[in-house]
Amino acid sequence: MNGLIIVDDEEGVRRSLKKVFDKDDYDIMLAENGQEAIDIVKTETRNIETVISDFKMPGIDGLETLVEIGKINPEITRIMLTAYATMESAIESVNEGIDGFLTKPFDNMEIRAKVREYNVKKRLKQFVSEQIFAKLQKDGKNILPQRQTVTVLFSDIRGFTKLAEEMTTEELSDMLNRHYFSPLDKIIYEHNGTLDKHIGDSIMAVFGAPVSYGDDAARAVASALRMKEEIDVVNRGIARDQRRLSVGIGISTGEVMAGIFGSSRKKEYTVFGAPVNLASRLEKSAAGGQILVCSETYGQVHDLIRTRKLDDTPLKGIERKLDIYEVLGMI
Repeated sequence: MNGLIIVDDEEGVRRSLKKVFDKDDYDIMLAENGQEAIDIVKTETRNIETVISDFKMPGIDGLETLVEIGKINPEITRIMLTAYATMESAIESVNEGIDGFLTKPFDNMEIRAKVREYNVKKRLKQFVSEQIFAKLQKDGKNILPQRQTVTVLFSDIRGFTKLAEEMTTEELSDMLNRHYFSPLDKIIYEHNGTLDKHIGDSIMAVFGAPVSYGDDAARAVASALRMKEEIDVVNRGIARDQRRLSVGIGISTGEVMAGIFGSSRKKEYTVFGAPVNLASRLEKSAAGGQILVCSETYGQVHDLIRTRKLDDTPLKGIERKLDIYEVLGMI
């Protein structure tokens, strides 16, 4: 994926930028207006890495163009190029999630370096959740481990080993990325959850760290219900029954240690504590299409959801008796 679209209504600018970026081995496409660029992205979605768009153009302006492109594929690095470098337009671009802001006239070496920088930052944000990235920018490296009450969510595909045996590695990776990780990660993001990690075919998300919104358990459960709906949508588009996805989800609430952990070789923001282990155990006990929550989570959301209390459901590795509830839907 190394496609670069240059959008500018001035042919001379398009040619100049193409000459600059030809040195960096991009697959360059030129568009003279916003709609043409949007149409290219629609047909070449998976091949486009970067779009550089002039701000002031006839018809759809640069900001509108980049916003629409972001809706089609949020992974594309979107950069604004303009001679009208006002603070207002820069702030508006940042608020709309634009990844970079460049001005005309441009220095050839500088603009190449800036585009590389914006692409690197965009990729880093794929490895670090939006909330962690924002906190790192604000507080630097000092996200020290601290006690925090959070809600932890685990999801996992049922029968994944059988799926892996029936599919080629290319088919398996495509299925996971397109039909599982991408849509479910998006749901977590939309509910202000922190995507902690992918572990094989499992997803771990945290609601309440690094930022708590006061309704963390409710957002975790709402996220799980949306995930269940999304998997149903995905399955309706899959022809072969044996390749349809069946996902179990476990949710637990409690106090953890949250912060940056690791060595000088690798560090990550994550959470440790009993609720993490319990959420994982609940997920492993959940059948396909089931959402199981602990009593602490239930206590915070019982007036918002329909549930069924499960009797005698042992959890591997946990000896104490626990009240477990299956989430059936919203009230």
